Amino acid sequence: MRVIGLMSGTSYDAIDAAAADLRLDGDSLVLHPLGMVGDAYGAEVRDALAAALPPAATTLAEVCRLDTLIGQAFAATALRADRELCDGRAKLVASHGQTVYHWTDGGQVRGTLQIGQPAWIAEATKLPVVADLRPRDIAAGGQGAPLVSLVDLLWLRGRPGTPVALNLGGIANLTAPDGTAFDTGPAGALIDAAVRHFTGRAYDTDGALAARGTVHEPLLRRLLDEPYYALPAPKTTGKELFHRDYLLATLADPAVLATPAVAAEPAASVAPAAPAAPAAPAATTAPTDIGTLAHQDVIATLTRLTARTVADAVRSVGATEVIASGGGTRNPVLMAMLAEELPGVPLHTSDALGLPAAAKEAYAFAVLGFLTLHGLAGTDPRSTGARHPSVLGSVTPGRDGLPRVPRGLKQPVRLVIG
Repeated sequence: MRVIGLMSGTSYDAIDAAAADLRLDGDSLVLHPLGMVGDAYGAEVRDALAAALPPAATTLAEVCRLDTLIGQAFAATALRADRELCDGRAKLVASHGQTVYHWTDGGQVRGTLQIGQPAWIAEATKLPVVADLRPRDIAAGGQGAPLVSLVDLLWLRGRPGTPVALNLGGIANLTAPDGTAFDTGPAGALIDAAVRHFTGRAYDTDGALAARGTVHEPLLRRLLDEPYYALPAPKTTGKELFHRDYLLATLADPAVLATPAVAAEPAASVAPAAPAAPAAPAATTAPTDIGTLAHQDVIATLTRLTARTVADAVRSVGATEVIASGGGTRNPVLMAMLAEELPGVPLHTSDALGLPAAAKEAYAFAVLGFLTLHGLAGTDPRSTGARHPSVLGSVTPGRDGLPRVPRGLKQPVRLVIG
């Protein structure tokens, strides 16, 4: 079955679409990648989304408007993927949508909201659409995240040692072979927030700002005091916690800025860069600093925070290798810092195992949509903390209803890239 997976992460900068031919072969699920396309959100949608996300207040009218605009944007990307990657022969679309709120209360997830109305995708493509994938796991007592953990477990099955799959998006998450999976904390979330605040740009292209900065150890120590990092797995977080105001409150602490950065370290030497990301939009404001702390130093410190917290999480599961994906892999300063924090632990990108790092999550959602359509579970309770595995999501019929698929199929135990 030819499936398109659609994803926009917590960085809310673009929609990624990956297409694959998927088939069950005994106890294996075989995935043949067909490629990926990506479309940046238009300025209107991106700005409206940024203005509506926590900790900002918004209205139901604005949520409704964004649900439509994002649904239409996802529909346009799905049409492009079907045309350019699938020769017009896709049979299913799986859409993660855009997360706008993940409701946690005392360590338990109570609800989640992803917008991007799937009816717009179904109407434009004429294809059935699997969407709303997270709520079912939450209803079963799970965290609803990391939702790609089942795909990671299938993908890494049989690999020697203790390989860990790591995703570096707005939030970082990992999956270990024993099923342990959790969000480690911010990957790009705080870095992007700082870059937007200080320079007006969307992100730190190629880690250039971090490379010019020096890690401010007092600030780093203050950031590492965040209680989330000490919570046991399974756990999940998002921009409900790690947002611009969180950062600015930390920077406003007089104890942080009053402490000389005598133990400061230069940013890591830059490793060979991954394929370049599109250039960030031009700055709309002149860069600003915080007192005597240069904005490049703040960004270097936040990059080190991501590397340190990810490395601590990786060590906690006894990883013997790390296979990374997501937009953070295109930041050579972050990847160099992560390698420094994990001496003796090989660090690869998922490209080496056949899944492009920029598209791995979109491929994972294609897999989850395929499983749902075939009545197969898309979660492992060891990863999310749910009471049982669940068939995920809701299905919006296409122009011709739903495709006929066999039932009573065996749950796959491995994912083969072929």
